[in-house]
Order: sequence, then structure tokens, then C-alpha cells
Amino acid sequence: MAWFILFVAGLLEIAWAVGLKYTHGFTRPVPSVLTIGAIVASMYLLSIAARTLPIGTAYAVWVGIGAAGTVIFGNVLFREPLTVSRGFFLLLLLVAIIGLRLSAPAPATVPSGVDAPEARS
Repeated sequence: MAWFILFVAGLLEIAWAVGLKYTHGFTRPVPSVLTIGAIVASMYLLSIAARTLPIGTAYAVWVGIGAAGTVIFGNVLFREPLTVSRGFFLLLLLVAIIGLRLSAPAPATVPSGVDAPEARS
């Protein structure tokens, strides 16, 4: 379940990154509110996933999904160039995301209402 939550958080990161283009520097109210909502929701879901996934892996996958998706949406929506070299490095990023997912340890199970050991003082 943590991986699914992390994936949704990554999709929301794409949404807020693309949304930044529509806010015009946060001068347009509706796109600004939607973008801020996506930022908050994305961060919240990342924090939920990081309860059981290693934080380094969770963060790298979250950023990778956001970066890759933003490049793709930038190309589709804004006609940003997707050169051979950008496509190659995008492919490398996707391979890295998949590699991190496949090499990550199984999510820890933390009983509800109990902080993870590393969060205790």
C-alpha cells in the first residue's frame, strides 16, 4: 500500500509542477489554489509512504516520478523540446526509479498509534 500511496504522491507532484506554469507566479487565484492543494496533498502522501518505506528511497522515487512526468507533460502541453539526449536521460531516470523500487527492502509494518523506532526520542 505504501508504494501505491507514493505513486499517487508522485502524480500529484507532476500536477503541482505543471500547475506552476498556470499560476503565472501565483497571480491567478484558481490555478494557484489548485497548485497549492496539490503541493500539500503530495507532501502529505509522501509523509504517509515514508512511515514504512526508507526515506531515501521514497524521496528519490517521488522526485523521479515528478521529474519524469513533468518533462513528459511539458512536452505535450507546452511543446517543450524532447531531444534525443533529453529522452535518453529521461529513460535513465525511469530505469533508476524502477531499480530503486525493485531493490528497496519490504515496507516495515508499524502498528497503528505507534511511532516508528527512528522517530522516537
